[in-house]
Amino acid sequence: MLSEKMQNAINDQVNFEIFSAHIYLSMVAYFEEQGLSGFAKWMRAQYQEEIFHAMKMFDYVLEAGGSAKLGTIDAPPLQWESPLAAFENALEHEQIVTGRINALMELAQEEKDHATQIFLQWFVSEQVEEEASVGEVVGKLRLAGDGGALFMLDRDLSARVFTPPAE
Repeated sequence: MLSEKMQNAINDQVNFEIFSAHIYLSMVAYFEEQGLSGFAKWMRAQYQEEIFHAMKMFDYVLEAGGSAKLGTIDAPPLQWESPLAAFENALEHEQIVTGRINALMELAQEEKDHATQIFLQWFVSEQVEEEASVGEVVGKLRLAGDGGALFMLDRDLSARVFTPPAE
């Protein structure tokens, strides 16, 4: 059974994952408005991934005998200066998520909550992938600049599909 402190911390992260999803859904709208449907498709997959993360944590709280509690979700940004600025914002956000996941792991270690540590290990590994994935696009955008390479990158990003991880 989860301690109240652990339960509250995971519930807070559930809400943060939903906020993350809102950021990426807002980026979908931004990219569609810019005529970059490939970028929008990439962010739509990112949105689905964040909802998957939130639900995985939500379900864990319930399975561990806790009480899942949802809170208010802040409004996400609506505009960015450029596609690069949007992806740089996404990378910064993923780095914040990584810090939050690490803090959850530290709390689980302090509480000697081995089940939660095992559960959170998946998220620790997932964040390495998240930062690498977004960082790769940031690097490509920096190389592409504002020229025709942006549209080639848009085409490449349209190939991303969300596939829920096997559990």
